[in-house]
Amino acid sequence: MDLNEKLQEVCRQFKIQDTYVGYETVQMGNVNRTYKVNFLLKDGSPKSFLVQNVNTYAFREPVGLMENIDKVTEHIRAKCPGKTALHFHHTYDRKTYLIDGDNFWRMTNYIDSVTYNAVKDPFVLRNAGKAFGEFQMQLADFDIQLLHETIPGFHNTRQRYEKLAKAVEANAAGRLDQVREELEYLMEVQDLACTLSDMLSRGELPLRVTHNDTKINNVLFDSRDNSALVVIDLDTVMPGLIGHDFGDAIRFAANFVEEDCPEYDRAGVDLEVFRAFAQGFLSQTAGTLTENEIRTLGMSCFCLTAELAVRFLDDYIQGDPYFKILYPEHNLVRTRCQIALAKDMLRKMDQMDAIVRGCL
Repeated sequence: MDLNEKLQEVCRQFKIQDTYVGYETVQMGNVNRTYKVNFLLKDGSPKSFLVQNVNTYAFREPVGLMENIDKVTEHIRAKCPGKTALHFHHTYDRKTYLIDGDNFWRMTNYIDSVTYNAVKDPFVLRNAGKAFGEFQMQLADFDIQLLHETIPGFHNTRQRYEKLAKAVEANAAGRLDQVREELEYLMEVQDLACTLSDMLSRGELPLRVTHNDTKINNVLFDSRDNSALVVIDLDTVMPGLIGHDFGDAIRFAANFVEEDCPEYDRAGVDLEVFRAFAQGFLSQTAGTLTENEIRTLGMSCFCLTAELAVRFLDDYIQGDPYFKILYPEHNLVRTRCQIALAKDMLRKMDQMDAIVRGCL
């Protein structure tokens, strides 16, 4: 069965009985495979859906993942009627997923919108920050005990370092000699990179419902006025720290270059991007933050950047089983770019902290 036939059959299982037209591959994220599947309704008007094949190597408990998403999206829909919200289709047996052999499928309505992988417009950045901050507030009264930890230790930086150490010891792909310099730096900053994890373990930071993958391209914007419509890609919604969401957003949005740019010397944190995002995010969340959360927002950017460098390097040493790659050295290039960004963040930490205080 070719992909056209497979996608058509998947949609039928999600109770879509309209006329199938075709599909387009959507380049969204490094983990799942995503398709825009197009249909014609009985009146001849077009209707599109997003169909995803979930990466069950990355998400070992996909059923729990979908239970999280269903609970969170229904909570937001009930709390915020009239707002654009995600809604996952159900199969004939009332599941929000379809298990087909080794494939794990899900389906949502397609939302006409624009996304940005890189943006410097302060208006768009503030709206992105506002969207992620609003997401936090929409779930502020959600019972965190109802959520599965779909990727145990996802932002436990200590555990990420332990996993890297095991990969180094095994050296499964024989690549260790290529990464000595990167490994040395990451080990040097290990304690600093683990600031959030260590504070959480000491009870100094509160757990919240967090998105945990706050890249700007996980916000859909209205193509007419660049207002934020909805936050998407909820695979990693779990209990977490507010610094995880803030830090990862800055890591992605405020870098002068893309996260896999081979020109490492150009990587660094753009403080104007930092400022615009922080203004939007804190406009929604400032009144709920503890002093420790405020004090570590700047540091969270370094922690999340170093953590991702550890993850990219771990994946490269293992032979790239997790992240999608476009060429053999892709994960190594990603590692080096994140390290360059992390170094610049440390140089600018005082300025970042001052911007946070100014936004408050």
